[in-house]
Amino acid sequence: MKAFLKYLVLGLGAVVFAYPFLWMIASSLKPEMEIGGFALWSPHLTLFNYEQVFTRIPIGRAFINSVIVSLTSTVSVVVFGSMVGYALARLRFAGRNVTYLVVLFTMTLPFQITLIPQYILIVKLGLTDTYLALIAPTAMTAFSIILFRQFFLHVPEALIDAARMDGCSDVRILFRIIWPLSRPVIITVSVLTFMTSWNEVLWPLIVVRDRSMMTMPQLVTLFTIGGEAESLLGLQLAAATLLALPVILAYSFFQRYFIESMASTGIKG
Repeated sequence: MKAFLKYLVLGLGAVVFAYPFLWMIASSLKPEMEIGGFALWSPHLTLFNYEQVFTRIPIGRAFINSVIVSLTSTVSVVVFGSMVGYALARLRFAGRNVTYLVVLFTMTLPFQITLIPQYILIVKLGLTDTYLALIAPTAMTAFSIILFRQFFLHVPEALIDAARMDGCSDVRILFRIIWPLSRPVIITVSVLTFMTSWNEVLWPLIVVRDRSMMTMPQLVTLFTIGGEAESLLGLQLAAATLLALPVILAYSFFQRYFIESMASTGIKG
């Protein structure tokens, strides 16, 4: 009986959580007059809303921009974050603990505090309306450094010592020995970074004005609140669905590794 109640509660929780997403997808396929209902199925399913989105805004170009920015940011965060995390976990140097505390401190700073200085820097460097303006501020994150550090602390010291005895440099130890053992944390950092970069709206709105350089969240935001959707809920839901699907698919595919990493990289010591 206990097991039945537990699964019943979990099932109801899953339905409550998933229903808004399912309703969004289903409603984006309905005619405008049928969207007000709660039912997921309609006998008049159509792709009209999606056709209108692709006709009215360059959503395909925005998708490519988002993929370029998100993938580049993700690779950068994984590479540089793992390098700094390895240094803080396994190298002995003066100021290591202070550096770690500084990294922790930066996580307490709201993004809005650094927003204006970053914008001024981007303008002074003439990088507005470029991919670099979108990627540079997210090329490394404190969270990735901490997560990598905590994971690398659990790598056996004997393995690293054996590699050093064989003449391996620290760079080779990291990328040839530790990386293959770090798949869960690498995937976790990748998924979180990709999701964060993909969903970013405020920063692109500030540094990008050229329509051909806009990312999907930026373009969809302007489309829904800027009047181009003409207050048609079907078009707005179709644009939101196109924006959400890549992240949902990425997380669904990598969720097993994500959960495994979060369980094995607890923030300790």
